[in-house]
Order: sequence, then structure tokens, then C-alpha cells
Amino acid sequence: MSAMFGGQRDVSLVRKLNRELMGNIITQQAAFYKYKIGETKTNIYGEASGEKFYNGPFLFNCLIDRKDQQYPDKVSGVDFTQGISFSFLRDDLVDSNVVPEIGDIILYQNSYYGVQSTVSNQYWTGKNPDYPNNSSDNTPNPLNPGLEEFGSNLSIICDTYYIPRDKVAISPYRERM
Repeated sequence: MSAMFGGQRDVSLVRKLNRELMGNIITQQAAFYKYKIGETKTNIYGEASGEKFYNGPFLFNCLIDRKDQQYPDKVSGVDFTQGISFSFLRDDLVDSNVVPEIGDIILYQNSYYGVQSTVSNQYWTGKNPDYPNNSSDNTPNPLNPGLEEFGSNLSIICDTYYIPRDKVAISPYRERM
């Protein structure tokens, strides 16, 4: 007996509904800058000793969960911090060949946010199709054959922290030639 719901047709319907909902109704967008680790020179501690390089910006529809702003006192004066969670449709990121990682930057409402963690475990029907739960010798599960065709990984959530504009060194404007 195979799974009744969560097949590829169901996944396609959910994907279309999510894209329509996020693109035409919610309409929140953020620009994603992908850190180019290969082009950024680092010191022996793994810190960027000079310029940091990024691919992008890539513009994505997303759900945004803003945390409260905080104004902690520091020796140098009052500081500003705010965390935001950005939830992206995984398929949109895959289509653009973007894999969110720690160190990437997200631009939202003229403020920059650094990715500090990512979560990718929101599964349609609770099933990750990458793990069909086959036997140890990778033969199909005799109780539920074809499980690799069911379920889907829907979203990637990026938890971020506020970065002051002067620390990022990314200009949203292009130079004219």
C-alpha cells in the first residue's frame, strides 16, 4: 500500500499556491547576497582581512517575522539590534542556484541582516523525499514502495541579526560608466 496524499501532483499544487500567495497577496521581498568564500581572502583565523565579495543581489518573495528592536547600552553609547526571520520558498532558491549559509547578507527595507542560522525541515506531509526510509541495503520499503516520490521540502528559514550599513560595505547603487 502506498501513500495516498503528498505525491508529485499534490506537491505541484502546493508549490503553485505558495508562489501565488507570496507573490501576489503577501508581496514581501528581500534581496539576498550570497557570500563568495573563494574570492574573499581570509587570515589564519578565518576572518576576512580585506574586502568581502558577494554574488547578487537575488530578489526573492518571502515571509518576514520581525523581532522587537532593542537598544542596549554600550560603553560607546546606545546601540541598535533587531533580529528578523526570513522564510523563503525552497524551490525559488533552488531555481536561482542559491543555498543560504551563515555569512550571507539579506537586504530588507534599506537595512542589512547577516544570516546566523538556517533551518530547512518544513516538509509537506511530514515526509522528506530525500529519505524514503528504505532498508539498510537500499531496497525499496516493501510496506510502502515508491516513498521517494512523496513529500517535499517546502521552505528555508534564515534567522538573521542586524548589521550596520558601514560594516557591510555593499552599495545598493551601481556606478555609472
